[in-house]
Amino acid sequence: MLTVEKIGGTSMTALSDVIKNIILFERSGKQLYNRIFVVSAFSGVTNLLLENKKTGEPGVYHRLANYKDFHKPLNSVTIKLKQINKSYEKLGLNIAEADRYIENHIKQAQTYLENLANVLASGYVSKDGILQAAREILASIGESHSAYNFTNILQNMGINATLVDLGGFNDHRSYTIDQRIKKDLQHIDFENTICIVTGYAKGTEGIMREFDRGYSEVTFSKIAVEVKPHEAIIHKEYHLCTADPVLVGMHNCHPVGYTNYDVADQLADVGMEAIHPKASKPLEINNINLRIKNTFEPEHPGTLITREYICETKRVEVITGTDKVVMIDVYDPSMVGNVGSDLHIMQLFFKYNISYTFKATSANSISIVIWEKDFNKKLIADLEDDFEHVTVQKMAVVCLLGTNMDQPGLLARSAAAFAENGIDIKSAGFALRKVNIQFLVAREDFDQSIIALNKAMA
Repeated sequence: MLTVEKIGGTSMTALSDVIKNIILFERSGKQLYNRIFVVSAFSGVTNLLLENKKTGEPGVYHRLANYKDFHKPLNSVTIKLKQINKSYEKLGLNIAEADRYIENHIKQAQTYLENLANVLASGYVSKDGILQAAREILASIGESHSAYNFTNILQNMGINATLVDLGGFNDHRSYTIDQRIKKDLQHIDFENTICIVTGYAKGTEGIMREFDRGYSEVTFSKIAVEVKPHEAIIHKEYHLCTADPVLVGMHNCHPVGYTNYDVADQLADVGMEAIHPKASKPLEINNINLRIKNTFEPEHPGTLITREYICETKRVEVITGTDKVVMIDVYDPSMVGNVGSDLHIMQLFFKYNISYTFKATSANSISIVIWEKDFNKKLIADLEDDFEHVTVQKMAVVCLLGTNMDQPGLLARSAAAFAENGIDIKSAGFALRKVNIQFLVAREDFDQSIIALNKAMA
């Protein structure tokens, strides 16, 4: 039965394990086929092309965006990609072919980027559109490189593998992303080949315009919707666990066997993405089940995410959270009985394109939690103009998640766990369905909060 599978950058870098644990594990002959693999760039490559996802350290893109010469860092990327090629020689990669492929690819990209830089320097066009095009061109390089290498290695192993480069470098026709996927996949005989597809997909709408660095999961989702597989699978370097094993210890947590798309959305809302919400939604709507697997434990079935799953027993399935949020508390004595205060605050958030993850209200105040990376001083200034007092505090949010955890005493057990560990709950809240119970604590209490709740719910 056909599957669509995504392999992340960290897993791709361990390509020998991918081949052993995913391609060949308990398979031979015709069993190797009927699989479409959507691949990310090798670990760290997109950081060099765009910027470091975690630290913000600039890559090639930022040289062009700041009207600086980008040729030297782009050449450094070529050297780095050839070094990566060399590291896969023992796996059977044809180094001469791989080097020639990436040289030609980057040379073509350089021509496009030079044209964009010249137009940008003219001052006659919108800077935003030009820079967005540059990000698209640069991002596509990483996935084209990894997909080519993966396909070449499999072919040299005697496995029938087909490369599908959705980057569209040599196709200048105007397709949407969905149209390009349909066109490039429609004549492939999946029963007799392993299909290796780039995580980047070129389209008139620009996949990075809306999804930026989450684009490979979007491509994966769109392909799954197009071909309607038996199952969609994401291979990661870790299991989706009941709690962070680094914090609570490997023996105090375990992989989540089953959950539903609602819980997956809740996970994404606090940064623990099983899958990007805008990639999961089409899968959910089309009733395509999603499995999260650990690349390095192929015998483990992983976590199956479905639309309908509800746990048979009432329990907490996942304990997670983040310490990268801030709380904005807006106070004004005129709020009480005054219609529209919340609306006005939300209009200001909309003005600055800021989404919140938590909100609590009282008679005269509204507390809102946002990602620290989204903090905007102009928003605070606008709030201070319209309300008496605005306070900003660094916080952490800790969550209990589950498909069926509405049980008497759950809040009491949680509060007791915090109290026993000397942790003050700054705020708490949940919606009626109780799939996500959130606690706001001081940032320095985050790790201990996860440990305490995990122990209390065991």
